[in-house]
Amino acid sequence: MGNESAAATFTPPGHGQWNLDRSHYSSATTPITQWLIEHSMEAGMRRVFAELGTPADAVRARFVNGFMYTRLLPLLGPEKPRRPLPPKPILKLAAHLHPAFRGRARRATAALRDRPWVAITERWDKELRPDIIGANLRFQAVDLGSLSDAQLDRHVSDLLDHCAQSHEQHFWLHGYDLGPIANYLWRVIGWGAKPEDALSALAGASPSTSAPVRHLVKLRSELDAQGVRATSLDDVRKASPVAAQLLDEHLANHGDHLVTSYDLDGFTLRELPATIVASINDAMLRPESDHASAAAALRAKVPAAEQTQFDTLLADARLVMDLRDDNGPNTIEWPLGLLRLALLESGRRLHEQSYVHEPTHALGVTPDEARTLCTSGGPGAAALSERSRSREASRLLDPPITLGPTEPTPPLDILPKPLPEMVAMVQTAMTHLGMDGTVHRDPFVGAGVGSQIYVGRVRRAASAEDAIMALEPGDVLVVRATSPAFNSVLSIAGAVITADGGVLSHAAVLARELGIAAIVGARGALDLPDGSMVEVNPITGRVRIVS
Repeated sequence: MGNESAAATFTPPGHGQWNLDRSHYSSATTPITQWLIEHSMEAGMRRVFAELGTPADAVRARFVNGFMYTRLLPLLGPEKPRRPLPPKPILKLAAHLHPAFRGRARRATAALRDRPWVAITERWDKELRPDIIGANLRFQAVDLGSLSDAQLDRHVSDLLDHCAQSHEQHFWLHGYDLGPIANYLWRVIGWGAKPEDALSALAGASPSTSAPVRHLVKLRSELDAQGVRATSLDDVRKASPVAAQLLDEHLANHGDHLVTSYDLDGFTLRELPATIVASINDAMLRPESDHASAAAALRAKVPAAEQTQFDTLLADARLVMDLRDDNGPNTIEWPLGLLRLALLESGRRLHEQSYVHEPTHALGVTPDEARTLCTSGGPGAAALSERSRSREASRLLDPPITLGPTEPTPPLDILPKPLPEMVAMVQTAMTHLGMDGTVHRDPFVGAGVGSQIYVGRVRRAASAEDAIMALEPGDVLVVRATSPAFNSVLSIAGAVITADGGVLSHAAVLARELGIAAIVGARGALDLPDGSMVEVNPITGRVRIVS
């Protein structure tokens, strides 16, 4: 768990070097989220690394002062301090003879030959996705107010187990969706393309990302047909039976998703009615990107003998892109949103009995405390109030990009084929997700998404919640990072700028699929004056203050 003390000492949480990840958790996180990530990420990644033959043990996450740090664990001796590397000939001999590396090489060869992500994508569509959505809907259908205290505790406990299982599935699936995308990206970069151009060829491959916007466009069309400009959700419902049905469908499918962060203290969509109304009134579909031309331009840079390989890599990346973007909303944001609402109900009851000062303080309990919160009364109002205060104070900290000594990295050419390719895939994914601590030298330069320059007013806030609730149509949304569930509200933005993330981050994906100009990973983004006019140039990746 993160350090709740007032001291801002950032101590490495284990052997090796740890990289700060603010592309997913921009500030100090709640104890339950820390527990979920620390347990599920390592378990899910260890499983998929073994299945695909990745020559690494897992990705481990630890939280320091509430901030998330990750480390790629070596295949051998992950718990031991790293020593200076032996001479290269000895390393190469060991890598070719050690049973662990030989086993991974066999699995990697089979994975690159058989492309198991094709079968996993089909399994997601036919089995895994319906199962997780069904479970989410069953939890969503529970009337929290009708439960006794003991029943509510049981509901929260079941939700914790559900979240733990769905989180682990989330990280396991990422090997099968991010892996082919990262392999494509790594190869295309090797052929001389820019990462931004490589990702342009994947535009339109994620219908799940644009689905909420398409639904809202239908709802707006119905309101227009009725001559209604809604100012509340009641206005939408009263417009017509069709409008009421479309709104109910939207809320049933997206209302209980977390939309402002990946943590329990983020808001669900249902808690932001004004944002829902604005997203309906201003819903529109932008022109689709010409991914075919982008792909043709890339293919022309590939040597003729390798163009067939390019075709397969691109086809696989486009195939899994929808899984990659559909994964998080169903396995992370929806279960966590349901858990948030259940804990808030517990907090409301405890507040009535003076066991907590604020209902939201219930979001700061540990997993064990959550399972008996209503019946036990929790750890007490003072303790939970101090946790909330400590977490708010931690949000102001400026955490180091890395913790611990630099780890010696074995040269890739010592590994038996095709293990170097698997390592490159993992490194590419972590780099372009924004998880490896890499930053641009110029604070107002990042990775650009789109081909059209946009000028608009900055709507910036320290938290995503404030930014979204203040957003007006055409504004340039400036946040540290976004989550996949932003697709329900992002369509009203004119452009997006994030301080963290890369071309594989959710902000980049959402912007590409919704046709919005974006710059991601511009570390000075949060220094842009709120209300100022800026030029967002996705071609150069630069933000420029106009006035």
